[in-house]
Amino acid sequence: MSRTLKHISAIFPIQPDALEPMVEIGTFARDAGVRRMWLGQSLRVETHLALAAFAARVPGVALGTSVALTVLRHPYQAAVEARSISALSGAPYVAGFGPGPVGFQQQLRGERYPKPLRAMKEYVSVVRRLLDSEKVAHEGEYFTSGAPFMHVPAPAVEVGLGVLRAGMARTVGEVGDAAITWLTPHWYIGDTLVPAMTEGAEQAGRTRLPRVVSILHAALDRPGRNMRRTVFTATGPHLASEHYTDMLRRAGVPVDAREPVKGAEALIEQQVFATGTAQDVAKVVRAHRDAGVDEIVLNVCGVYLTEGSRAALEDLGEILEAVAADD
Repeated sequence: MSRTLKHISAIFPIQPDALEPMVEIGTFARDAGVRRMWLGQSLRVETHLALAAFAARVPGVALGTSVALTVLRHPYQAAVEARSISALSGAPYVAGFGPGPVGFQQQLRGERYPKPLRAMKEYVSVVRRLLDSEKVAHEGEYFTSGAPFMHVPAPAVEVGLGVLRAGMARTVGEVGDAAITWLTPHWYIGDTLVPAMTEGAEQAGRTRLPRVVSILHAALDRPGRNMRRTVFTATGPHLASEHYTDMLRRAGVPVDAREPVKGAEALIEQQVFATGTAQDVAKVVRAHRDAGVDEIVLNVCGVYLTEGSRAALEDLGEILEAVAADD
């Protein structure tokens, strides 16, 4: 790759159970010039421990979480973890958070967050203020934090929220640094989420909007590859979730949580899951940028799960070349 792809990142596509696969993909992505390496919430090898180990093996790579679940950690601990990854990697870090599935909230808290937007606003506000070395004395509906935060020199940390619908977009506009979308059509980002985020920022008196980060699933349509199987393998749990299918229906994608296989076909038809040639995927990347997305995170999960890491890296490499040529 001839130049740094400042608007393109990559995500390790599964919950890791070993370090070497992360090092393989992370090194490949770094050498290709991507902006950042992301990792989702892992309940196998814990996300932040995995990132810390990765940073020791592949130093200097900017990292991010998409997204760490708030139900697993107090905001004070979240701030410590975020600063730790930034310090250990020696690079800017994005600490992305989300409330997690309702069922998981109930299993860990005994109940769901009655007001999830309020809970996330409190959480992100406390984490941001702690990282800014403010003296925090917060007693809210969901979280209390009054302990002093020890100073450790580290590169900058952005605090973000996973965003699917307008309510969370307004919330991140009020308090966050980054809005992180997942399986979200570019037209819905531009027409619905960005205006809602702008509204939230204006109501809070903020003059600077949070960045928009979009996790974009992609797979190349190669001879012999069953694209429906590839897409369904990567997105089946999301397509069976009312949370995600509601967002997709609001965006005009005809999906039903009771029929996830048909949902996979709809994702292909409308290029929500980017498929075709590498040049076709690059066009979807361009559409995300035109919709106001600052950072597009390529997710080759479907190929990784169905064909292995080598095939996934081949797809990722070809897509990065096509995106660079289109830039």
